[in-house]
This record gives sequence, structure tokens and C-alpha cells, in this order.
Amino acid sequence: MDIEQFYAEDERRRRSAEVELGTEWKDADGARYELSWVADTGELYVMREPSGAMTEDPFGDVWRIHIPLDQIAVAVIGWIPEQQTLEQVFEGWQDAMAQPTSTTWINERLREHDIPREPTSI
Repeated sequence: MDIEQFYAEDERRRRSAEVELGTEWKDADGARYELSWVADTGELYVMREPSGAMTEDPFGDVWRIHIPLDQIAVAVIGWIPEQQTLEQVFEGWQDAMAQPTSTTWINERLREHDIPREPTSI
């Protein structure tokens, strides 16, 4: 789904505080992801930009190309009900994000901590 669909499906997402866990996660194809957590829903989600979203000018500066909102894909990848747990699960994310194919680190952390994709009853 795109980012507008994501927020439209649950209004709690739109009004909630969010914790951003980095904007430069990369997969094996070089696609860029942003990782965020929605406080009111406990959803951990990624936004993926299409490949080729950057360009270099003649002076060596790299610029982000304008991307229409409907081309930014959003996927909920986990459910963590409390911020304290979020911080424990993703301790060290700043260093991990700098690594090539850093999205694998996210997946490993979710598996290691048995993070469900949807809310579970306790």
C-alpha cells in the first residue's frame, strides 16, 4: 500500500506519535527504507522508496529526486506494544543501518525477539 492508504486505513496512525528508527536502511538491491514505529497502534513499519530515487549533480552532490506519494510503498513488519520493548529490540540500530544490506539486521532482530506482525492477546 502507499503511505496515504496506510494512514487512511487507521486514523490512530495519523494522530499518533511516531518513533523514527532511521531513514537509510538498504536491501540487497540498494533500495532505501525508512523504519518507524507508531505509538498508538504498536505497529512497526517500513517505507520503501523505488530504486533510483537519488541523482548526482555535476559537482558530485547527491540529491533526492521527488517521488510521488503513491510510489512510496509501506508495509507493517511487526507489532511492538511498548516503546521500552522497541528500544530493547533495536538497540544499536544506528550502527547497523550503516552496513550494506542493513535490512537483514532488522529481520534478524524481529526473529530473535519473536516479534509478531499483528497484535497478540496476552
